[in-house]
Amino acid sequence: MSKIISHSLFTDFDIDLFKGGKHYRLYNKLGSHPIELEGQQGTYFAVWAPSAKSVSVVGDFNFWNENEHKLNVRWDSSGIWEGFIPNIGQGEKYKYKIQSHNSDIWTEKADPFARLCEHPPKTASVIWSADYEWKDGDWMGYRKEKNGLDRPYSVYEVHLGSWKRDEDNNFLSYKQLAKDLVSYVKEMGYTHVEFMPVMEYPYDPSWGYQLTGYFAPTSRFGTPEEFKLLVDAFHQNDIGVILDWVPSHFPEDAHGLGFFDGSHLYEHPDRRKGYHPDWKSLIFNYGRNEVRAFLISNALFWLEQYHVDGLRVDAVASMLYLDYSREDGEWEPNMYGNNEHLEAISFIRELNREVYASFDGVQTIAEESTAFKGVSKPVDLGGLGFGMKWMMGWMHDTLEYFKKESVYRKHHQNDITFSMTYAFTENFMLPFSHDEVVYGKQSLIYRMPGDEWQRFANLRLLFGYMFTHPGTKLMFMGGEFGQTAEWNFQQSLDWHLLQYGGHAGVQQFVKDLNKLYRNAPALYEKQFSGEGFQWIDYGDHENSVLIYMRKGHDEKNDMIVACNFTPVPREKYRIGIPKKGRIVEVLNSDAKEYGGSGHLNTIIKSSTKAWHGHKKSVEITIPSLGIVILK
Repeated sequence: MSKIISHSLFTDFDIDLFKGGKHYRLYNKLGSHPIELEGQQGTYFAVWAPSAKSVSVVGDFNFWNENEHKLNVRWDSSGIWEGFIPNIGQGEKYKYKIQSHNSDIWTEKADPFARLCEHPPKTASVIWSADYEWKDGDWMGYRKEKNGLDRPYSVYEVHLGSWKRDEDNNFLSYKQLAKDLVSYVKEMGYTHVEFMPVMEYPYDPSWGYQLTGYFAPTSRFGTPEEFKLLVDAFHQNDIGVILDWVPSHFPEDAHGLGFFDGSHLYEHPDRRKGYHPDWKSLIFNYGRNEVRAFLISNALFWLEQYHVDGLRVDAVASMLYLDYSREDGEWEPNMYGNNEHLEAISFIRELNREVYASFDGVQTIAEESTAFKGVSKPVDLGGLGFGMKWMMGWMHDTLEYFKKESVYRKHHQNDITFSMTYAFTENFMLPFSHDEVVYGKQSLIYRMPGDEWQRFANLRLLFGYMFTHPGTKLMFMGGEFGQTAEWNFQQSLDWHLLQYGGHAGVQQFVKDLNKLYRNAPALYEKQFSGEGFQWIDYGDHENSVLIYMRKGHDEKNDMIVACNFTPVPREKYRIGIPKKGRIVEVLNSDAKEYGGSGHLNTIIKSSTKAWHGHKKSVEITIPSLGIVILK
């Protein structure tokens, strides 16, 4: 059997960067790399295990015997073990067998930098070199323009395992999704797709949020090349790809990162900082240089190797606060005596600084639910440096308002208008995500009050209000056609519902909203600026009506939006308009093709009658539970 040969891909400069936490391309050095050495094919292995007494590579090729291929520890106190094994390569399964210096503890671990993992529930790493010839050169060339903050940004959030399944309830493969999902997202007019975590995870009910293979797309749906094919297919159809990324916690599975070399290597050793009570998982040690380099390398890996256009960073709030989900006595204040997690904040800033410095036209998006200041402000201005932040307050207030019977809404108008008091403090994305349709919260359609007709009218109104409210948009799969059941990760969406008019009507309305959003500069050019929004009237509580304007760079593109949150049509409703000109209706949620009653505004005549503080006005019909968009 071939013995291990001493070899290294590391230079002294690499080691200095690694120790300093500044090596952001560790995936080119650590892990398994099929190479040719002195005319012999084989694989170079390198793993960080500073508390190890010995480290062996084990696999089928040596009958999982830890005595056959022991790696050599570097002399430079980096804690890196490495070596070259001849005559093994693509497709071989392996793990690291690690004996700890601290005791006689042995751990058998998957490779943290593996490019492919066995199909769960198996847990071995797989040697893999995902060679792929990209065909998305056009997209990558103009991505910076398409992906900018002043561009339409409508995101379809997808769980790949349950968007659609075959007739035997099997997953669709990456290859199948490259046809079916890409064509659907394009047909619906979304500008971006966001995948719930695709990095390898062992436990399906975690939905992917408990990662063990940070550098490996899950093998549930195919190979790394096939996942690249999926991303490529989206790009060739001018659709950006965002990945959910989870640097906030990781599971304690025996083959994972926890207690990796017999010590608290990746997790913080103090359970008050190193254990997450909500998710029963471990928390990274953000103050350890090598861990920061691991995480930032991982973020850059997906952007570089998989041409990803953005990262939605999960559970940022849990990273920012030492007392997050903890009682008194379960956390320790920082050096300033407050609850901010200084190491995590420093890590996030370093992450965003490096992402934006390294890649043109990408975005990072924070799932952050608190009032932490400057989440989407540049690091140089004291912010965290994200491109956008989820507007969780808007989502919660909006859904709370919509679930109220319409007769009570006049008493809660402030709930639906409150978001405009803080809408421009961050670059907000408006999310109706997977979290809103699980655990007994009901589907969006069943959170709407009234009879069946009113439920669908309310849902169309909800989406119309969302698309005309300042900010970018995110909608979880199924919402776009009024999925009735709560989301179930174990089965397909209920596509058969589209045979019914109400569901098909909502889907058509969302399709037309996306088309309008993409083609209406007033809805996106100033979506993060107060200059892009103007109230016409927010005080008509009695009728539960809101009137507002959206503005772009050219005032000829300005739009007027009228929302009626009751089932009583508002006929001859007078609206003040800021300038003269012909007013036309560009979208009406009550159109019959959407399942509405067909109360449209075909002819709108302006009047010199002053109204709402403006010198001119028009009279329109605002249909029952409807939204009217005028230009």
